[in-house]
Amino acid sequence: METTAPIVLSDLVSFPRTVNRAWVRDAVLVLSAALFTALCAQITIHLGFTPVPLTGQTFAVLSVGGILGTRRAMASQVVYWALGATGLPFYAANQDGIRGGWKLATGSTFGYFVGFVVAAGVVGWFADRRNDRNYVSSLSAMFLASGIIYAFGALWLAHSLNISVAAGGKDALYYGVTPFLVGDFLKAVIAAAIAPLGWASYYAKPR
Repeated sequence: METTAPIVLSDLVSFPRTVNRAWVRDAVLVLSAALFTALCAQITIHLGFTPVPLTGQTFAVLSVGGILGTRRAMASQVVYWALGATGLPFYAANQDGIRGGWKLATGSTFGYFVGFVVAAGVVGWFADRRNDRNYVSSLSAMFLASGIIYAFGALWLAHSLNISVAAGGKDALYYGVTPFLVGDFLKAVIAAAIAPLGWASYYAKPR
């Protein structure tokens, strides 16, 4: 019999009683989300004209935010960045095929990593307040988080490449935002359905 109502989807994950401690749950969930992000990062399409590839990372970031809640979601993206920075092949491959290391972790796409942390936290914030139960509010959180990723990514890209953020022509928006709008829109639409479907399944079960 449940003593407390679940707040986010990860609260529904069952752990063996011998390891069912708060810190163990947090560690397992955070690491699992980091590894899921790394897995999605392997889906990489280079566009040629920009150092920013089209990847599955943003889908992972949005998804884990809704599943884990603010604290664990942000931690998962910090762990993801840190693991890749040590040299593990966890990032989307750059144009030279490199998938990890400090140079890549702090390079021209560093702003997107920062954006991942903040965006995951924003989606998690909505989830913590049970605003992930219906599709419309879930999708709103995904769009807001996507905008945050773009903002951090474009600002750092402009700094890294010494170009304007939005001056027209080949600016940071040209290299780091515009080419990804359609793909990220579709990823947000799909990711937004995860939490509502999960909760619908949970509440549909007899108790």
